[in-house]
Amino acid sequence: MVMFPKQMAHAATRGLITSCALLALAATTAYAQQTTVAPGSPSATTTVPGNQLPAPPPPFRGKIERNAAQSSPYWPPRVVPPKAAPNVLLIMTDDTGFGVSSTFGGVIPTPNLDRIAASGLRYTNFNSTALCSPTRAALITGRNHHSMGFGVVAEQATGFPGYDSIMTRDKATIGKILKDHGYWTAWFGKDHNTPTYQASQAGPFDQWPVGMGFDYFYGFVGGDANQWQPNLFRNTTAIYPYVGKPGWNLIMAMADDAIEYMKRITAIDPDQPFFIYYVPGAVHAPHHPTPEWIKKIGDMHLFDEGWNKLRDTIFANQKKLGVIPQDAKLTPWPDDLLKRWDQLTADEKKMFIRQVEVFAAYWAYTDHEIGRVIQQVEDMGKLDNTLIIYIAGDNGNSAEGTLIGTPNEVASLQGVEVPVEDQLKYFFDAWGSDQTYPHMAVGWTWAFDTPFSWTKQIASHFGGTRQGIAISWPKVITDKGGVRNQFHHMIDIVPTILEATGIQAPKVVDGIPQKPIEGVSMMYTFDAKNANAPSTHRTQYFEMMGDHAIYHDGWIASTKVMRPPWDVAGAVSQDPASFPYELYDLTKDWTQSENIHC
Repeated sequence: MVMFPKQMAHAATRGLITSCALLALAATTAYAQQTTVAPGSPSATTTVPGNQLPAPPPPFRGKIERNAAQSSPYWPPRVVPPKAAPNVLLIMTDDTGFGVSSTFGGVIPTPNLDRIAASGLRYTNFNSTALCSPTRAALITGRNHHSMGFGVVAEQATGFPGYDSIMTRDKATIGKILKDHGYWTAWFGKDHNTPTYQASQAGPFDQWPVGMGFDYFYGFVGGDANQWQPNLFRNTTAIYPYVGKPGWNLIMAMADDAIEYMKRITAIDPDQPFFIYYVPGAVHAPHHPTPEWIKKIGDMHLFDEGWNKLRDTIFANQKKLGVIPQDAKLTPWPDDLLKRWDQLTADEKKMFIRQVEVFAAYWAYTDHEIGRVIQQVEDMGKLDNTLIIYIAGDNGNSAEGTLIGTPNEVASLQGVEVPVEDQLKYFFDAWGSDQTYPHMAVGWTWAFDTPFSWTKQIASHFGGTRQGIAISWPKVITDKGGVRNQFHHMIDIVPTILEATGIQAPKVVDGIPQKPIEGVSMMYTFDAKNANAPSTHRTQYFEMMGDHAIYHDGWIASTKVMRPPWDVAGAVSQDPASFPYELYDLTKDWTQSENIHC
């Protein structure tokens, strides 16, 4: 039986499984040094304690005489991860609301996210920061976004602590930690954690992926990219693989490159584990799927009945799947902000359906290409001992497309709207092609964040922060298809990876003492005996551009949303501390539907 927080509270007295039993889940004995082959031989390897990274060089234990013939060589051992440490494939998509994927009740087919959930676990109470750069900084370091200098996206950085977009070297990334323990490390896709003033080929490159512990980078730097002609880099070199190749698309090309990378490193050393951080730009605008996928989704007629009916369908599906409680309430439609579907004109309905079909095609296409990467892991015979973490979204669905959608997201962010009449006349057939940089109307966005209210940028309400996530590790997770409802956050992924690999958080990296990791491991949830155990992540703050909340043990105090995120031209409050609070008992109100603050 799956229990939500209300039932978990009654189970708390039963406690967690003892620490000894938890450690038995791990494939390694943490921190115990392991040396293989005869010390000093060319093939000798060793693990390292990891409190200091890189590990100090070992002493020379050979013999040096006057001549080489009388001397004895001694090769320093190559550093390797603990025995049987898993490969790690960390996947995260962009701007994906909780109700987008079929895995969490959505109507858009995502068979590969479904696959990971079916072979592992599905988490219903996992949270982001509500915005791109901040979530990504938290994800790869295990620390809150303000601790990493990313209180906002890189493009909004200011000269204040927590908001300057500078990830200081006293907080190493998971890439750096695993690399110094002998992992292959690679980053594919979006890098939104490089300060804007360093995002050129002139460098410096210390806050590019290759400077943050990743041996290899294939992707783009910034918040979004044209998927047909992206500003693309291999490591720090600009590349232009799309020139002379009509139909080339980054979503597919990125999967191709990741597959080739895995083949390459496996050919060199099939036993060395890898850590791959796979973060496509989808489904952030521009929505750029291939025509084949647009047709495939269009032929399914998923959205013909409009966004209000879509919301009802998703909500019903979520209850059938058990990813929300059976007594959960659907949050009200914001009639004061958004039109209902039956209030639209025929032209608006036609255009808006085109917009959402392209969005849905983009998401289905992206999941398909992610599936090719997962399949390559299986084809190499490595799936059984690979920890796959697939996060659907770095925040809720985006409302940056305006109330009527736009053929050019950049224009909409500057407050320029293209009337529906002109969208139909000039852009309908081209929507999603390289002639557009499109985004969809906010009504769809709100529906894709079902059952919650609000959207990306809103940190106080779960429409902006609740993400679907599935985790599989066939060698360890035996509760196939299980559902977990414990509260967790992006900062918990790094501690989970460290526990799974048997590697400790370092005390010193490159001579710099490290700040503590702020998240907690989720690995206790891998054991079916802990399916309904209380969450070990008891308290978490949220803040984004003044909007804020504090969570503690099933309660959340959230500020009232004072400005819709699609309002890019309105005045900004100078006193967010004065925002009125709302209070929700999440043990009885999963969706934040009933404010009980007097």
